[in-house]
Amino acid sequence: MNENISKTIKSSETDDWLDYHFIRPFCYYCAKAFAKFDIHPNTVTILSMFIGAASSVLFAHGCIYYEGTTGLLCNLGAIFLLMVADILDCTDGQLARMTGKTSRMGRILDGMAGFTWYVPIYLALVWRFYNYHSLEFGWLGISDTQENTLIATVVVLVLGLISGFAGSAGQQRVADYYIQVHLFFLKGEKGSELDNSIRQKELLRQMNADTPLYERWFQQSYVSYTEAQEKATPQFQRLMATLTRKYGNPNNAPKNVLDDIHRSSLDIMPWNGLLTFNFRSLWLFLFCLIDLPVGNFIFEIVAMSLLTLYVRSRHEGFCRRIADSLE
Repeated sequence: MNENISKTIKSSETDDWLDYHFIRPFCYYCAKAFAKFDIHPNTVTILSMFIGAASSVLFAHGCIYYEGTTGLLCNLGAIFLLMVADILDCTDGQLARMTGKTSRMGRILDGMAGFTWYVPIYLALVWRFYNYHSLEFGWLGISDTQENTLIATVVVLVLGLISGFAGSAGQQRVADYYIQVHLFFLKGEKGSELDNSIRQKELLRQMNADTPLYERWFQQSYVSYTEAQEKATPQFQRLMATLTRKYGNPNNAPKNVLDDIHRSSLDIMPWNGLLTFNFRSLWLFLFCLIDLPVGNFIFEIVAMSLLTLYVRSRHEGFCRRIADSLE
């Protein structure tokens, strides 16, 4: 990767192999094109939201088993749109760093982008199951009656809600937090977007009646987002409090402590990367192409939840160890 591209990415340590070698370089040239026409990074983020959400219309179609070639083309089209949305979501950050147009609203929108994709997509997959479920019913020996279809669809809806809100959204929220934690200790506060709920609540309180309603709503959502990240990482919060109490600023800690944090966090980054878009979306694409989208819900609830627990356990473990040594 050349130096110009490197300046627009967060860090090679937080990107997986596919992102670092292919997606980030491609997004760099996309960012250059947007910069040439003076397009704001937030505009690119919003565009990614609409394109990602639009893919749900095509994901609602059965694939080749149910709809033949037309279904296959619809699913491939859905995959293409979601990949374009992800590329734009990567491009907005590189564009912001390239042009210096970083903003708090940009950070909030970036955190919400995936949510705006997956809510309509998962609802579309539930609708898809309602219309196309003979494979599952055949394997389970369930009669394909209207009553059984309604009951099974409600079960799939519950699985989708768990997968989407407790699964995908919660898992990616933690993964994003650990990336920002890593960047904080690698590059310092200016090189990271590590936020805390206290600061975000204060910004919310500073908003008045003249502040646009949508901006207050976004800020309130971001307060909830940061609170959830902190609730999921009690030992890291304890470590940060200990470092602040002893050294005034966590980045002022002795070099051996900072090196220990960096080394321990770096070991986790490859596993943390599996919680983000690339690995997760491959399974979504696979299950849709084989006409078993409900399998994606089960995969996220079981396999991805276990992976998240593993990543959290390791991260919280080294935070506890270092905090204990400092106290």
